[in-house]
Amino acid sequence: MAGGTWTAQNKVRPGTYINFKARPQPLGSLGDRGIAAYPAALPWGDPASVIVVEASEYMDKSLALIGFRPTDPRIRHITAAVNNASTVLLYRLGGTGAVKAKATEGPLTATAKWGGTRGNDLQIVVQSNIDDPAAFDVVTLLDGEEVDLQTVTVIEELQPSAFIDWSGSSTPTTTAGIRLTGGADGTVSGADFSAALSSFEAYQFNVLGVPLTDSTSKQLTAAYVRRQREEEGKKVQAVLVDYSSADYEGIISLKNSIITSDGLKVPPEMLLWEIAAMEAAANVNESLTYTIIPNAVDAYPRLTNSETIAALKNGELVITAVNGSAVIEQDINTLTSFTPDRSRAFSKNRVIRVLDSIGNDIKRIFDQFYIGKVSNNDDGRALLKAEVVSYLLSLQGIGAIQNFDSQTDISVAPGNDVDSILVELSIQPVDSIEKIYMTVEVI
Repeated sequence: MAGGTWTAQNKVRPGTYINFKARPQPLGSLGDRGIAAYPAALPWGDPASVIVVEASEYMDKSLALIGFRPTDPRIRHITAAVNNASTVLLYRLGGTGAVKAKATEGPLTATAKWGGTRGNDLQIVVQSNIDDPAAFDVVTLLDGEEVDLQTVTVIEELQPSAFIDWSGSSTPTTTAGIRLTGGADGTVSGADFSAALSSFEAYQFNVLGVPLTDSTSKQLTAAYVRRQREEEGKKVQAVLVDYSSADYEGIISLKNSIITSDGLKVPPEMLLWEIAAMEAAANVNESLTYTIIPNAVDAYPRLTNSETIAALKNGELVITAVNGSAVIEQDINTLTSFTPDRSRAFSKNRVIRVLDSIGNDIKRIFDQFYIGKVSNNDDGRALLKAEVVSYLLSLQGIGAIQNFDSQTDISVAPGNDVDSILVELSIQPVDSIEKIYMTVEVI
């Protein structure tokens, strides 16, 4: 007896033809947040590509990736970012022109893996192996800490490490320690910054933190974010210092900074690392208004009441001192020129997170499961509508939107072309309670 599957009821032979298929279910889901990207001048690291720092691996890999332990005060700003974001993307500014540190002892030459001044903190020790007199222990030290140990009989047996590339031949010469020298950082240029922005385009991220204070970098960032949001369909935001003139929901302007518990007055461009990571990691149903900044005991500088009001009206993100801590006064962006298309709600970052998640997630779902795969007919459009409805109901379930009615607030119709559709959607994002007006009647 014949069998198999069928598409049309046109089989010739007698038999049983069975199609198995799953009950239609939503294919997409709410995307994760928590990815922050930063261009930054670093004294160590790969200058040719984006350095991906996963929070779960930061303790083990930060030394090799960026040249410092997580507890080193020289990278406390990066550690603060990793403590908030699940993934931090770094692009090393000035790395292309950096010079590698070197050291030569007898026939052995040690060259730092990457160019930059951090290579000058490397040291090589060569000593006879205790167990095998014909062998040598070649030890690499960074700030006096052993970061690599190899036992070899000849130089050719040495393998490149995360810190050193080796060259030479014959047996190494023993030495109590030789320090690598000559390492130099490259010069940060506009072309370097443009290369950073271009490199980030290959990655998914939520917020771009730009710890640069020159006006050119700020203008380039604002133009880049606008292009990503409005032409590329990537709904990202950027955090800059003192750039409220952007007047755009994609740009957050940090006004001031903090004093830490150990008395450090943190420059705004350093606090920016933490703020950008907090914004990236904030959920779609979460506002950062009055969120406490870890390890902060005061705002720096403190703003008066009138200065705070003026800054908020100007679209600036203000840090305020509250009961021995420092908080984000209001989670807003720089949009202040409101229009019928962009109301005051668009100035609130919680609302933007909801809208951006809808834009990013639905694009991802369409690209992955629908475009070129589903027919543009009644069944295909109904499937697509069910997908969007399921996604929006999940947003409503976590309190990101409210009052959504799947019967009246969405329509999916044929577009003007045979391969296009038109989706019309009404949603109401939820914001957090920030102002309480109370009337108390005393009798």
